[in-house]
Amino acid sequence: MNTKFLFTICLFLFCFSANMVAQNNNGKNKQITGKVIANGLPLENAQVSLLAAKDSALVTTTNSGKNGIFVFTDVMEGDYLLRIQHLGYQKFFQKLPPLAEPVTNLNTCTLLPFTQQAEKVTIVSKKKMIEVKQDKIIVNVDANINNIGSTALEVLQQSPGVTVDKDGNISLKGNPSVVIYIDGRPSYLSGTDLTNLLTNMQSAQMETIEIMSNPPAKYDAAGNGGIINIKTKKNKSFGFNGSVSLNAGIGMVYPRFGETINLNYKKNKLNLFGNFSHSYREKYENLTINRKFINAGNGELVSLFSQVNEPFKINRDYSTKIGFDYTISKKTTLGAVVKTSYSPSDSYIPGTILLKNAVGQLDSTTVSLSGSNTLWKNFSTNVNYLHLIDTGGKEISVNMDYIQYNSTDQLRLSNSYFRAGLPSSKSDTLYGSLPQKIKIYSAKADYVMPISKSLQFEAGIKTSYIVTDADAEYDSIIGGVAIRALSRTNFFEYRENINAAYINLNKKYSEKFSVQTGLRFETTSMKGIELTTGKTFKRTLAQLFPTVYLQYSWNAKNNFVLNYGRRIKRPDYQSLNPFVEYLDKYTYEVGNPYLKPEFSHQIELTHTYKEFLSTTLNFRTTNNIIQQVFITNANKTETALQLDNIASSKAMGVYINLSLPVSKWFNMNTSLIGDYDAFSGLINNKKVQQNFARFGVRLDGQFKFAKGWTANLSSLYITGEMEGVLIINPLFNIDLGVGKSILKNKGSLKCSVKDILFTQKPTGYTRYDNVDVNFKQFSNSRMINLAFTYRFNKGTLKAGSQRKTGGAEEEQNRVSGN
Repeated sequence: MNTKFLFTICLFLFCFSANMVAQNNNGKNKQITGKVIANGLPLENAQVSLLAAKDSALVTTTNSGKNGIFVFTDVMEGDYLLRIQHLGYQKFFQKLPPLAEPVTNLNTCTLLPFTQQAEKVTIVSKKKMIEVKQDKIIVNVDANINNIGSTALEVLQQSPGVTVDKDGNISLKGNPSVVIYIDGRPSYLSGTDLTNLLTNMQSAQMETIEIMSNPPAKYDAAGNGGIINIKTKKNKSFGFNGSVSLNAGIGMVYPRFGETINLNYKKNKLNLFGNFSHSYREKYENLTINRKFINAGNGELVSLFSQVNEPFKINRDYSTKIGFDYTISKKTTLGAVVKTSYSPSDSYIPGTILLKNAVGQLDSTTVSLSGSNTLWKNFSTNVNYLHLIDTGGKEISVNMDYIQYNSTDQLRLSNSYFRAGLPSSKSDTLYGSLPQKIKIYSAKADYVMPISKSLQFEAGIKTSYIVTDADAEYDSIIGGVAIRALSRTNFFEYRENINAAYINLNKKYSEKFSVQTGLRFETTSMKGIELTTGKTFKRTLAQLFPTVYLQYSWNAKNNFVLNYGRRIKRPDYQSLNPFVEYLDKYTYEVGNPYLKPEFSHQIELTHTYKEFLSTTLNFRTTNNIIQQVFITNANKTETALQLDNIASSKAMGVYINLSLPVSKWFNMNTSLIGDYDAFSGLINNKKVQQNFARFGVRLDGQFKFAKGWTANLSSLYITGEMEGVLIINPLFNIDLGVGKSILKNKGSLKCSVKDILFTQKPTGYTRYDNVDVNFKQFSNSRMINLAFTYRFNKGTLKAGSQRKTGGAEEEQNRVSGN
């Protein structure tokens, strides 16, 4: 039935499009012609581009012929810019006159050759650290020196409106249900696996971060908290170009280093690009957890539990990205990208657990030693096709993705028991092998059609199919012999199919007022089976997701945007696995195959003043919140961590971003956030209600001095966080960075110190029913980093549209390990 429905939707969309084309092809399309000359002679094969005057977006591109003549046909009425470029010549720009006549003749356009002096000039980027747009916030990674030597997760932690908790979970404006994209494609990871991915990605690989709290209907409906898109570097020049980056750092006594190479070669119709990186990091933590075990019946304190762990972890990563774009014709482009990663890691976690009675007298001590050897391997490929149907802006794009993750995790859990300093019972050891495989297939098609100068129509369809297999085998060591722990063995299979279709209309009613409306329809069919026990579950969903955007430009200085959207957060694949995974002797995690998706409604009002001051007010309601809760057993001194649909919430907040050039040498960016969250639900059939208000401020100062010297000073203060039932206490930190351009501006040398005052030491607690837990944690967060980058360029700036990337929108974000 889903297939028939989607076919009907597709047929309707394309018939509607064809009808609108017929109605609007009324002879108003124009022709533009001209001639390119250089040194007094016609210039062949110059690239001639027609750009929209409003935002310089590419409309179409052609090349000049042997006689230097170029022609654009079927151009819709509008305001345009002309851009002409050729290797060895300076770029030519011209604003075109109104297209009043059927044919506009531009006569001759003269290109000037680069002088010998000009050829030696290297353009140095002076981008702002943060750019506020109407629909998103853009973070320019290289513009902040404090990002050098950082991981992608650490860069996100420094981005406006984004917070990262002690476990690496990401929230946007207080909402943790965020979808992470890489180059316009979903990362297909969440939980611990997403943390590993972002920890293994270096800042030297990153170009920008796009933050969208309420994306339109063309994006997947997944992600109640919005979308964060990380764009990696890709050179945009003719000829052979690239960069090499080296970084090294140390925190306490634990080192990290990495190398990244970006390469690009473009000639004629072919563009080849690649990225190769390696990283090595050592990380130390100190984690203290205190639990009170309380009798659920009478509320009396039974015992006290105190645990100190000192995890030490080594991460290595080897990543590649190779791709090409081929211009089949001036209207058609074919591209492909292949990415691989090989990420082994080793962890070693010694710990001490003290069990005390209700009055605090020591009863017993457990000395634990756990560790794991983990290997994540990822292979993904994307094939994309873009066809410009005409010069009026009609286009169709197709994306097909295949992604595969393979992981192996070898666990070791050993415990020794003592009373009064003497062994009290035999030690025990548990070995675990937890391999998993995830395969994702996705295809989507999008169609864009400008109906008139003031109306644009978009439509698209998408399908995805996911296969996951997760295994768990445990062996207990008894008398030196490994015995299979059958009660802990599990094999879980999960299959899911999502089909979607959307339409989007963007109408400009006047120079001051425009409306964008969209509707997305998604169906989901899922099936899981626990092969060990034979238990199965099935579920089918069909949902509509509307979006509305109203934009009003009061005057040249003030712009308002009001938007509304309904979104969904589906459970992670591994969260549905109903079996137990042990973290230590007294703590384990358990999945829940009956998890339901979260649904949220969000409305935002944003005011922008002169493009440097942006203020956003938002209100959000969320139902069926998926939250990990603590379930304690006072008799066994055990704590279970389980995901459940426990609550609903209502949240409201304000977000302010001010980017102000104080002087020619000093630019200040200030981000303020304040919100209030009311959280209520049932845990173990008992009502839990928490209300939390927070305030945060982030200051980023960018300094420019003589002779290529720059500096960044950043600080962050936040009054606390509420992560479901967990409360995080206030946090504060300061970072400092200094940079210098060298080698005639082809190279840069940067040094940064992160967490100068060593204040990144999160503490927090959770208290409800018979649960009373608090923690404190610190790591080697005070880091000194040094980075060197060298850029080489054997060509000129590339023209043309940016390659369309990826079609899988949600699925990869839901891959979760622990």
